[in-house]
Order: sequence, then structure tokens, then C-alpha cells
Amino acid sequence: MLTLASKLKRDDGLKGSRASATASDSTRRVSVRDRLLVKEVAELEANLPCTCKVHFPDPNKLHRFQLTVTPDEGYYQGGKFQFETEVPDAYNMVPPKVRCLTRMWHPNITETGEICLSLLREHSIDGTGWAPTRTLKDVVWGLNSLFTEDFRSKVEDYIKRYAR
Repeated sequence: MLTLASKLKRDDGLKGSRASATASDSTRRVSVRDRLLVKEVAELEANLPCTCKVHFPDPNKLHRFQLTVTPDEGYYQGGKFQFETEVPDAYNMVPPKVRCLTRMWHPNITETGEICLSLLREHSIDGTGWAPTRTLKDVVWGLNSLFTEDFRSKVEDYIKRYAR
């Protein structure tokens, strides 16, 4: 992470001096996504739930990371659930792609790891889908909420109401 942040600072310093060739400037350009991710990852790490851990396999690629959720309450207490996140080039206009790597039974996670969470949808009927104002912190907190007591009570209410 620090490597990309230092690269951004170095690139900003080079913008003042135009002595280098245009071709070499284009190879040092950093995408809007990467600029956003530097800020968002710092905010995410500062506000990470105690039940979550984020791991960046390559510190220079903030757009790919793994999330581990270890719930401390509810049905999934004591479990360890791995998620793989990839942030597309069009971020923050489109949501990150998240897939669950841990096989389990969960009403919002399919056998192939697809996650049904409204904020991960580009277009949502109820209007709670992805918006450019959302951040990675919202995604992590949303995934964490799939394993909390509040979620469990909603599922139980749904089952009582509709399972006849």
C-alpha cells in the first residue's frame, strides 16, 4: 500500500517539471480508481470491524484484496469466511466484484460464491444498490452484517412469515 501512495506523491511531484518526455509520463499515470483506492484503503483500515481482516497479496495492487470475516455471534460464530474482492477500472461508478471463497450454507451466498447484497448491485430495484458515494468500507461492513445477530433475526422473521 505504501508503495502505491509514494508513487502517487512522486507522480504529483513530476507534474511540476515537464522536462521528461510525454511517453514516459504516460507510463507513470495512475488511474482514478487507484487514486481513490489509496484514500479508501486507509479509511477502511482505520474503521475495520473487529471481526474482519483485510489482506493485500500484492501491496502494489490495491484493486485486489481478500477479506476474512470471523463472526463473534450468531449461527456463524467461530467460523472463518474468506471473500475475494476485485475493484474494476470503472470504480466508483460500478461496484466492486466480491466472491465468497468459503463453501457454506447462507441464504445470501450461492454455492458458487456469488453474494446477494444490494449494495453490490449496479442497479437495484429498491434503490439501495451501488452509488458513487459508497466506498470499500461500506462493502466490508455490508459483508460483515451478513453474519450478525440482526441479520439472523431478519431471516427467522422471514421464515416464520413465509414458510408454511
